[in-house]
Amino acid sequence: MNEHTYAVIMAGGGGTRLWPISRKESPKQLLPLLGKETMFQSTVVRLSKLFPPERILVVTVEEQAREMKEQVPVIPAQNYLIEPAPRNTASVVALAAAVLRRRDPQAIMAIQTADHHIRNQDLFQFLLRTAFDVAEKGYLVTLGITPTFPSTGYGYIQQGDALDGDYRYPVYAVRRFKEKPDEVTAQEFLRSGDHSWNSGMFVWRADVILAEVERQMPDLFKAVSEIVAAWDGPQREEVLSKLWHGLKPLSIDVGVMENAQRVAVIPAGGLGWNDVGSWDSLFDVLLPDMNGNVSVNSQHLPLDTHNTLVYSVNDARLIVTIGMDDVVVVDAGDVLMICKTDQSQKVKNIVEHLKKHHQEKYL
Repeated sequence: MNEHTYAVIMAGGGGTRLWPISRKESPKQLLPLLGKETMFQSTVVRLSKLFPPERILVVTVEEQAREMKEQVPVIPAQNYLIEPAPRNTASVVALAAAVLRRRDPQAIMAIQTADHHIRNQDLFQFLLRTAFDVAEKGYLVTLGITPTFPSTGYGYIQQGDALDGDYRYPVYAVRRFKEKPDEVTAQEFLRSGDHSWNSGMFVWRADVILAEVERQMPDLFKAVSEIVAAWDGPQREEVLSKLWHGLKPLSIDVGVMENAQRVAVIPAGGLGWNDVGSWDSLFDVLLPDMNGNVSVNSQHLPLDTHNTLVYSVNDARLIVTIGMDDVVVVDAGDVLMICKTDQSQKVKNIVEHLKKHHQEKYL
């Protein structure tokens, strides 16, 4: 990787679908959900095989940045770009691209998130190197995941013709981005063989993505241009706060990628990718016992129990399950949550209920 390549970690999310472990003060990316390392630490370790610390940037909110700096002290403080408030991923990408272009007009950036699990790290490095080669030629590159089942929880990318070029891995023009489908449509996508899951990982030149932001989201482009103009001066915080809160929250997929020009996809099979977005997703990442049970940070005594996840913050507490199948049990100390595995996506509804009824102590 050359000196103009950078990684940008988007790390400001709340991870509400992993409540009650993931909270405002300790969102999922700051937690050791899958082992001894936190999700954020694992992301930095994975990227550090390709990028030195001075070329890794993190976009997050102030309260999370403090903990991240303690967890990974090697990333320079000036590489933390602090959002005054979450404004979705289009704003994050535009700010990071504008800051990088100011530092290095030839910057090429890989957009990553702090909560992905990737088992095959050798393939990940190979794919990123390929993506940088494609991005150098002015393409907006997305890493797709070859579907293994008809998921209704991911957006999809339909690939078109193969790109001309001597690339290390097959690369295709993107025909279109598609929103999360219903079950029937997801099965059609899987059978077609030309659809990938949208992983949310992108690679592009800073100047190219900014040109698309200017074309499609001119208000956002104008705001980040003013912010970055004041970035190295005493008025940075004032200008940032003034303009940031007025930005329209929009994802980079909807705001830019769906109607962008020169978009490419690299469909990856065998990456072992998981976005660890809900409790049921841990079954795909952690090793179950012979009965399909997964136990994390807990003393779990299962009797006639199958395909059940038990997660606790207190490994001294004994948790006993009897005659339970396909259940998630999460003991957060002050909250005990029990749900059917296929209902775990509804955790976000509980979070909304708690917000509505002002039960902030549980958030």
